[in-house]
Amino acid sequence: MLSYYNTLRYFIEFSYNGKNYFGYQIQPDAISVQEELEKALSTILREEIKTTGAGRTDTGVHAKKIFAHFDTEKAADQMNLPYKLNSFLPPDIAIKRVFQVKDDFHARFDATYRTYEYYISLAKNPFTQESAWQHWKRPLDIHRMNEACKILFEYEDFTSFAKLKTDNKTNICKIYKAEWEQEGTELKFTVSANRFLRNMVRAIVGTMVEIGSGKIKPEDLRKIIEDKNRNAAGTSAPGHGLFLVDVGYEF
Repeated sequence: MLSYYNTLRYFIEFSYNGKNYFGYQIQPDAISVQEELEKALSTILREEIKTTGAGRTDTGVHAKKIFAHFDTEKAADQMNLPYKLNSFLPPDIAIKRVFQVKDDFHARFDATYRTYEYYISLAKNPFTQESAWQHWKRPLDIHRMNEACKILFEYEDFTSFAKLKTDNKTNICKIYKAEWEQEGTELKFTVSANRFLRNMVRAIVGTMVEIGSGKIKPEDLRKIIEDKNRNAAGTSAPGHGLFLVDVGYEF
């Protein structure tokens, strides 16, 4: 049992391809990034290590930049530990750095913002089958989708985009950025907020695609949000097109 008074806290910055994982968080009878990370840390540091991530991603979702913290009874070699972890971990998880923080600094609760990107391919592309939603059978109007983005800033209660039957104490989120961009035949949605609900980004993207394809109007998004009903919003976009790209802290 670790004692509060003789432990050190470290942050890990890392990335992963989520194709082979049922999200970050440990689950019974399902492989997770957290399980792989804790197994590697425990083996290298020769003590049982538990990690706390900046968030829990859904099945198949990727992370270009994410953090987790862990406590240990002895000082970790911050220079060599990333190399040792990368040698131990599977190819789809990569450690960038390990650094010590204050004993009470928290990877989840001390995060000031999180940023996600979602990719949609408007042309059949054999090289992005596992990293973008292949939506080439029906055109999307990016201008209508960006009109809808402006409406997101008018609200803070995003119950309509929250996964049902979760333990959320509140569905209040403050969105700082929401924007669609097109590069060639690929659309990229960037959204940043102080916090996100489970499945929130994928539910927003699914609804935006209905707007972009002409099924509903941009202004219909107001009623969807005000209904506070998940069934009012669109179907969730596939997980493999979603990337967590940044988590902010005031170290």
